[in-house]
Amino acid sequence: MTTPFPFTAVVGQDDLRLALLLNAVSPAVGGVLVRGEKGTAKSTAVRALSALLPEVPVVAGCRFSCDPAAPDPGCPDGPHEDIAGVSRPARMVELPVGASEDRLVGALDIERALAEGVKAFEPGLLADAHRGILYVDEVNLLHDHLVDLLLDAAAMGASYVEREGVSVRHAARFLLVGTMNPEEGELRPQLLDRFGLTVEVAASREPDQRVEVVRRRLAYDDDPAGFAARWADEEAAVRQRVVAARELLPSVRLGDGALRQIAATCAAFEVDGMRADIVMARTATALAAWAGRTDVLAEDVRQAALLALPHRRRRNPFDAPGLDEDKLDETLEEFGGPDDDPDPDPGPDGPGGGGGQPDPGDAPQGDGDAPQGDGDAAARPEAGENGQPQPSGAGEQSPARASEPFRTKVLSVPGIGEGAAGRRSRARTEHGRTTGARRPRGTLTKLHLAATVQAAAPHQRARGRSGPGLVLRRDDLRQATREGREGNLVLFVVDASGSMAARQRMGAVKGAVLSLLLDAYQRRDKVGLVTFRGSAADVALPPTSSVDAAAARLETLPTGGRTPLAAGLLRAHEVLRVERLRDPARRPLVVLVTDGRATGGPEPVALAGRAARLFAADGVASVVVDCESGPVRLGLAGQLAAELGGTAVTLDELRADSIAALVKDVQRGAA
Repeated sequence: MTTPFPFTAVVGQDDLRLALLLNAVSPAVGGVLVRGEKGTAKSTAVRALSALLPEVPVVAGCRFSCDPAAPDPGCPDGPHEDIAGVSRPARMVELPVGASEDRLVGALDIERALAEGVKAFEPGLLADAHRGILYVDEVNLLHDHLVDLLLDAAAMGASYVEREGVSVRHAARFLLVGTMNPEEGELRPQLLDRFGLTVEVAASREPDQRVEVVRRRLAYDDDPAGFAARWADEEAAVRQRVVAARELLPSVRLGDGALRQIAATCAAFEVDGMRADIVMARTATALAAWAGRTDVLAEDVRQAALLALPHRRRRNPFDAPGLDEDKLDETLEEFGGPDDDPDPDPGPDGPGGGGGQPDPGDAPQGDGDAPQGDGDAAARPEAGENGQPQPSGAGEQSPARASEPFRTKVLSVPGIGEGAAGRRSRARTEHGRTTGARRPRGTLTKLHLAATVQAAAPHQRARGRSGPGLVLRRDDLRQATREGREGNLVLFVVDASGSMAARQRMGAVKGAVLSLLLDAYQRRDKVGLVTFRGSAADVALPPTSSVDAAAARLETLPTGGRTPLAAGLLRAHEVLRVERLRDPARRPLVVLVTDGRATGGPEPVALAGRAARLFAADGVASVVVDCESGPVRLGLAGQLAAELGGTAVTLDELRADSIAALVKDVQRGAA
C-alpha cells in the first residue's frame, strides 16, 4: 500500500489546509472546491486528509457502511438488527473523470432482475464513499450526466438506481472534495453551489519557499515510509486536535450578533438562495471549535465569508471568483453586534493555525511562473503597408472595449455527430431520447425493454417455459440507442488588421464574439481563437474548454497593420487538422469575423479564396460575420462565405433574431 504524503508536511497553502480541516471537524460544512494552477499540491493535500479523520464505526459485513448506532432501515444489505459494529479508517474514494454511470452509482443485473425478480446489485463509488470522502480530481472535466448524478446524491443524501421498474436505494452522504485548473474550463453553477467552501491556490514566487517544497518532495520520493515517520508526531497532534474540535463543536454558541453579520454579508454580496447563509454559519462554528473556543467571533464570520462566498456571489460567467475584502469589512463593522469580543482569545494557533506545520511562515507552493497574458501585445511594433515595422501607435490601435453582450440563438452543426456530451448539436449519446435498439457491444448499459421482450418471445416454447417468468438469454438483450446533444469546437477566426481598427466597429465585433462565447460556455463547447494582422496569423488560444480564457484574450486583442486573410484561414485549417487527430469525434464550427478584404503579397484575394475552399472540401460548417461598413459595400465577405460553403451575416444583424435566421441558413446550406 502506498504511503501518502503527510498532510502536515505540505508547505504553506494555509487556506487549503484550513478548509479541509474545517470539513474534518464538521462534515456538515459541505466539502471543498480547490481551484488553482497545476503543481500546487491540490491533490496531495486532499489525499493526505483521510489519514487525519477519526475511524468510522460500521455494521460488520454491510457494503454500504451503515452506522450500527443508527442503521439505514432501507439498506439493501439490511435489516441490521443486533449486528455487531466494527471500526475502520475513513475512506477516501476517487471518482475518475472517465468513470461510467454504472461505476458511480452501481449496477443491477438486468437479466436476473427480469427473469428471476432478484435485485442483484453491485454497489458503486457513491456507496463506497458513504460517511467518507468523495474526491474528484479535475472536477470541471467531469461528464454532465455524472455531474447530474452527483447533484442528486449530494442534495438527497441517497443514491437511487432504477432500471425498467427495478429500483435500489441506499444512503450516500459524503464529503465532496474537488480540484480543478480554471484554465481548462469552469464548473456548472449548480455543481459549484454544492461545494461548501472554495479556495484559490497559487505557486509561491519566493525562492526559499520553493526550495523547501523541492527538498521535502525529494525526501518523500526517496523514502516515503521514512519521511512519513518523521512527520508522525505532527500528524498525531493534528488528528487529536480534530477529535477535540469535534467534541467541542456541539457546545459552540452562534450568537445573534454573528448571525446578523452572516445574513448582512450574504445580502451585501447578493448571493442566490439561503445555502450561503447556512454554510457560513456552519463554517464559523467549525472555526470557533478549531480554535478551541465556544463563542463565534467576528473574525470567524470574516474567515467563513472568505471561504464560503467567492464562488456564490452573483457575477458574469467570465469574472474570476473573488470577494471585495474592503466591502466585507465595512459590512461586518456596520452590523457588528453586542456579541463581539473586543479582545478575543484566538486559541491555539488561531483559527487558521498551521495544523501542525513546523514553519508557519511558509507560503503557497507551486512550480513554474504564471502564464503571462497578452496585455502587452498592444505595445509591440506592427508592420505597416510597406512591410516595415511602425512605431507603437502608428499602425496599431489600443484594444477596444467590447460592447455589451447579448443573448444569442443556437448555432448548431448540421447532421448527427457522436462527440462528447454537451448542449449544442444533435448527436448519438448515452443519454437523451430513445430512438431505437441494437445488440449490446460489451456491457449492457441502457436496456431497451420492448426490443428485449420482442427478441425473446419467439423462443419461449423452445426454451421450455412453463411459468409466468420470461426465459431470457444473453442474446435477447437489446441496448437502447439514444439521441441527445453534443458539444462542438467553435473556432473563432478574427480579423484584427487596420481595416478593422475603427473603435466603434471593433467594439461591436468584440461584443458579438463575446456573446457567442457566452453561448459556448453554457453549451459546454471547446473554443479556440485565431487572429490575423500585419504579416501573419497567430493562435491566440488553442482549442480549450476554458471559455473565460478566450474572453480574456479577446479583451486584450489589438488591431492594426495589413490583412493576411489567407494566412488566418490556413492557420485555422491547421488548428482543425491537429484537433481532429486529438479529438476526432468533436465536430467544428468556424466563425470568421472579417470585412473580407485581403492585402499583402501577390494576389491576396485569390490566395484567400483557395484557402477557403479547403474548409468546403472538408465539409466544415462555417459562418462569416461581415464587418464591412459605409455606404459603398464590396461584398467581399459574401464571396468568401460562398468559397467556404458557409453563410454570411452583416455585423448589424448580429442580434438574437438574426442569429436564429443564420442558424437556419447554415443548416439549409448543408442539407
